[in-house]
Amino acid sequence: MPELPDITIYIEALEKRISGHTIERIQLNSPFLLRTASPPISAIEGKKVIELRRLGKRICIGVENDLWLVLHLMIAGRLYWKQLEAPRGQVHAKGAPRQPPKNQLAIFHFDNGLLSLTEAGTQRRASLHIVEGKSNLSDLAHGGVEPLEIDLHDFAATLRSENHTLKRALTDPRLFSGIGNAYSDEILWQAQLSPVKLTQKMSDEEIERLYEATRNSLQEWIERLRAETGDAFPEKVTAFRRRMAVHGRYKEPCPRCGQKVQRIRYASNETNYCPKCQTGGKLLADRALSRLLREDWPRSIEELS
Repeated sequence: MPELPDITIYIEALEKRISGHTIERIQLNSPFLLRTASPPISAIEGKKVIELRRLGKRICIGVENDLWLVLHLMIAGRLYWKQLEAPRGQVHAKGAPRQPPKNQLAIFHFDNGLLSLTEAGTQRRASLHIVEGKSNLSDLAHGGVEPLEIDLHDFAATLRSENHTLKRALTDPRLFSGIGNAYSDEILWQAQLSPVKLTQKMSDEEIERLYEATRNSLQEWIERLRAETGDAFPEKVTAFRRRMAVHGRYKEPCPRCGQKVQRIRYASNETNYCPKCQTGGKLLADRALSRLLREDWPRSIEELS
């Protein structure tokens, strides 16, 4: 799922392309995408884009008359941009295929190009909301604080407001906005903290370390993605990046100590961590494998080797 750094780069790329331009037509190819009935989607058409902003993991496109088009890409949704070179007045000539691909949920026709939304797989989780009034955008928000906009005091208060594991706390949108499975792994690795450590058992020093790691990791990835994308539109958005330290790097060497990265798998997600850097050499129990292996499940990196 695109998270705070990825959404930031999407918005920066969109600002360069659609700010000041008009949404001439919205072509919905999936009946499941649009989640609101009022205002109608036709209210957006013919309006000029005046603002873009991020709301958690959502992309918000503000147009004239204080109307907002809000996209949530969920896990498999991706955006693609096609610049139109045809003279003005001819931009819609065969602008979209008559039979769109099954994974293409919508096409947003601008006066200068086409923005298409695709979603891999068969589950249709991506969503589109039409919202009237900037103040009403908060109805779609989960209430989490912005990790790059708060100070250490507010970060600590938010973290200790509930007693969860660090992994769950960082990825809870009611606590922190925009952090998901991938970047939480990177943050915890940078902070050298266990993903299962409970928030209310953390020392002040550990919280400060996590605060700095959160800010540094997110900002570092924003800069990396910004440099990788350049002037192009971001079309290689993925949860698994080559330069990540632990996320998606199961059994690969930790870039800090060389120990093999381990993981905990649950449902459709997984937590990746370095047992030497983060858990003091202890292997965290994988719900499926540890139950299957029972006594044979290794408890430490010594037993693993």
